Amino acid sequence: MTTQVVKFERRYRPVIINIRTLVFVDEQGIDAKIDFDGLDEVATHVLIFSQGNGIATGRILDDGHIGRIAVLKEHRKHGAGTKVLQALLANAQEKGFSRVYLGSQIHAVDFYKKFGFTLCGEVFMDAGIAHIEMELYL
Repeated sequence: MTTQVVKFERRYRPVIINIRTLVFVDEQGIDAKIDFDGLDEVATHVLIFSQGNGIATGRILDDGHIGRIAVLKEHRKHGAGTKVLQALLANAQEKGFSRVYLGSQIHAVDFYKKFGFTLCGEVFMDAGIAHIEMELYL
């Protein structure tokens, strides 16, 4: 697996869109208009490749908000999500952020806790899926 930190540009846009469409739209039933919220152009993205194919992605906004972490189903439980989050956290540290935060789907809370994230809010619904705010001080 290789990791790349990228912008949402012509070369990477189709790869990011494909991964997120397969995971969020097709698998989780999220409306594409919700997932593709117009913030991709201003975000920094991470892409994970395996054998030349994009298998995972995530993004971080300039306010430290991490989101849109998606791993193709057949590549889960093999470390791709960990690589995405590690790269996003490294990018946040390079940018001098003191804090990052995210809205975790409830089933993923333990994954983020392994990296030191703590709960910092109440459960809320986003795109019909239960989430909870989490944060990490760097």
